[in-house]
Amino acid sequence: MDFPRPLPVPTPTTEPFWNGLAEGQVRLQQCDDCDAWVFYPRSHCNACLSPNLTWKTVSGKGTIYSFTVARRPTAPQFADDIPQLIAVIELNEGVRLNSVMVNIDPTALAVGLAVKPVFHRQDGSTLLYFEPD
Repeated sequence: MDFPRPLPVPTPTTEPFWNGLAEGQVRLQQCDDCDAWVFYPRSHCNACLSPNLTWKTVSGKGTIYSFTVARRPTAPQFADDIPQLIAVIELNEGVRLNSVMVNIDPTALAVGLAVKPVFHRQDGSTLLYFEPD
C-alpha cells in the first residue's frame, strides 16, 4: 500500500513562511514591540502578546540543538528514508524548529554542529531541511 506523504497546508498565518521557502528564503516573524523572534508562525508575539509582528528574511543558519537517528520508519510514508535524521535546529535568531538533516553521514551528527538550510521541493511544496555548513 502506498501512503501519501504529509505536506503542509498553508493558512493565512503561515503562508508567508511557506511562500518564503518556495522562493529559497527562510522567513521568521519578529515582534515590532519587544523584538522577540517568533516561530512557529502566530498571530501574536509569544513573549509579550503583541499582535504587531513583521516577517523578516533570515539566513536560516544555526546549529543542531538535538537529534535522533530513526532506524525504523517513523510512519509508513517514510519507509524509504531510513535512517531518518531528525533534528531540532536552533537558528541564529534563537528559535528552534524540527527538521531533517540531509547530505551528512549519521555518525557525523553532533549537538552544536553548524547547519544551513536546504530547500527541498516535493509534490508542489517546499520543505525546510538542513545540511552541514
